[in-house]
Order: sequence, then C-alpha cells, then structure tokens
Amino acid sequence: MWKEIRDREAGKIRPKSFSSRIKFNRISNLQLTNYKDIVSSHRGSINSLQVDLTEGRYLLSGASDASAAIYDIQRATNYEGNGLIAKHKSIVSVDKQHEKGHKYAISSAIWYPVDTGLFITGSYDHNIKVWDTNTTKVVMNFKMPGKVYRTAMSTLATSHMLIAAGTEDVQVRLCDIASGAFAHTLSGHRDGVMTVEWSTSSEWVLITGGCDGAIRFWDIRRAGCFLVLDQSQSQLGRRPPVLDHSAANKVSVSKPLSTGQSSLVKSRAPQKKYTNGHGIKQSTIGRMPAKGSARQRLHPGMLSIQDRATAHYGAVTGLKVTEDGMYLLSAGSDSRIKLWDLESGYNTLVNFEKARLQTSKAIQLAISQDSAHVFVPCMTVVKFTGSGTIHRRQ
Repeated sequence: MWKEIRDREAGKIRPKSFSSRIKFNRISNLQLTNYKDIVSSHRGSINSLQVDLTEGRYLLSGASDASAAIYDIQRATNYEGNGLIAKHKSIVSVDKQHEKGHKYAISSAIWYPVDTGLFITGSYDHNIKVWDTNTTKVVMNFKMPGKVYRTAMSTLATSHMLIAAGTEDVQVRLCDIASGAFAHTLSGHRDGVMTVEWSTSSEWVLITGGCDGAIRFWDIRRAGCFLVLDQSQSQLGRRPPVLDHSAANKVSVSKPLSTGQSSLVKSRAPQKKYTNGHGIKQSTIGRMPAKGSARQRLHPGMLSIQDRATAHYGAVTGLKVTEDGMYLLSAGSDSRIKLWDLESGYNTLVNFEKARLQTSKAIQLAISQDSAHVFVPCMTVVKFTGSGTIHRRQ
C-alpha cells in the first residue's frame, strides 16, 4: 500500500487508478471477523439472505430445511471470550414445526421494503407466505403453480404492493399484498422463471431471467415485454454516441433527396418516443422494416426472431441491477457473468473470468457500493470478481 501512495505522490499513478487499487486491496483482504459470530439456527444450506432496508439492523435468512430466521446484527445475544466475541442468535425463527410453516426448502426470503413488520418467504412447496414479524403468523398466502425460485418487491414503489414471483411455470406472477390476490401474469418465457429483479430507476419495470436463457424487461402497466436482451448484440465498454435530434434534422433537411427517397420519407408514419416511466430510452430492438417502404415499431413479443433471443447459453440463475440503474449483471448456468448496458440493451463484453456456478437453483448476486465488484455465491465459497479477475473467500 505504501508503494502505491509513494507512486501517487510522485504522479506515477492517476487518481482513478490509485482509488481502484486501494478498493481492490481492501476487498481482497476481506476476512471473517473474530469478534462477531452469527449463530445459525438452520440445519440445511442457506438459500437467501437480506438485511432490512430501513434500519440496516435485522438479517433475514431462508434455508433448505424449510426454516426462516431473523438476527439482530447490531445487538448481541450474549458474549464469550471475556466479552470479546459477540454472539448473535436468532430472535425470530419459523420452521416445519410451525402450524403454517413451509414443508419444503425456502428458496427466497425478503423483507417488506417499507418496514420490518412483514417479511415474505417463497418455497419449493409452491407457496409464498407473508409473515407478521412480531407474531410470527402468516397473514397472507399465495398458492403458486410450481416451485418458487425467487421473489422480489420494488424498493421504489409508492403506487403498488406487488410481489414478483419466478417459478418453474413459464409465467411470471404478480401477487398483490393489498388485495391478497394475483394482480396479473406476464407471459413470454418458454421455460421456468429462475430469477426476478425490479428496476432501481422505475417502480413499473421488472426484469426476469428464465431457464430458456432469456432476460426480459416488462412494464407491468402494459401487456407483454418491451425488451429482450440478445447476447449477440454487444458494445465494447462505452455506450454508443447519441445523435442530437436537432443536428439530425439539419442534416436531413440540407441533404438533397432523390425521388425515391422523398417518397419513402412521406410514406413513413410518425414514430412516438417510448419511455419506461422515468424517461429512460429503450433499445431500438423491436423496430423492423415491414413489407414495402413503410416501417412500424412492433412489440418484441410479436417478432419471432427477437422473441427467441437469449442472454445466456443455459438458464439465467441470477440478476442484479446496479444502484444507479445504468447496468445489469446476470449470471447463467453457462458459468458466465455478463454486464449489460440498460440504455442500449447491449452486452458490454466486460471480461469476467469464467467460474463454475451452481446451476440447480437461483443464486443471489451482490455488488460493492461503487459497483466495481460483484460477489457470487458458489457452493461452499463466495467468489468476488471484477473485470478479468476472480477470487474466493471461504
């Protein structure tokens, strides 16, 4: 570290390079603390973890033994080693013995985004349950058509209380906590839906990844998906330049047109600009020339070629949107991690080293605060990776 500081003072290292080196060294030296111990109450592997979004104090976990538990990670249950080691035992726990508990593995456990009074669990027993944290009672139950792989709620939502559910059924289902019923279903995937993720820039945009290798974007206010990511469409790192509309108009006016060209321009119908509710430009995917000279913007679900586009060679097992809403990370059973530009819908071709990922169930991705590193669970280790590098932590 001191060498980097001397090189920075001497001007041998640029500020951004120096900052990235320091952050990388700190992350690579991460170790389990010897002074804080979270005592797991589960007897099986843990499938889901989430710290509450309001206080950042309570950790919710769901495991393959059909149990869910909550831990207070700020206040210890007791101390050992002359008060040096803080032990954190579960303060709330539900399992198979509970009269309304799940019968099979809990695949997803998430907090209600507004407060810690509710939490949601999804299970392989085809049920999604909404729990009252204080009484550990089930206040709502949604029966699904198959195994529940992943559930998600929008952290931005002010107009709806929807739980998006990905199951082994081909349809994505939206469960409404306010009414206790299904709001509607989203059809488009050709196989089970392994993972779901809400946009961090719009409460209406949902992203889903399926066992068919497709990643689809949905505006839940409209029918059908508005974007399907295609791994064959790529860009090297930077976004393509956006042509100024005024400049484009000047060019089109000043350039002489032939007879055929002028008739083509006249025959075009005016095209509307589509946004996702927050002014984010959507990809040009979905625009194809129709018969003759006229063009029309068609829904991707209506185009057989685009509708069959895939983002991975195999099931999409994990999705994570960066906090700024600009990029999407995806993991697949092809043991690849990909970074997508959400404005253009293109694969940025960032080189994440190939790693063997668990393919039998959905995985939960996490990113560092600066979005420079992604943490990927893999069997008994957690791998963290940046561009071109990959490391392991037990």
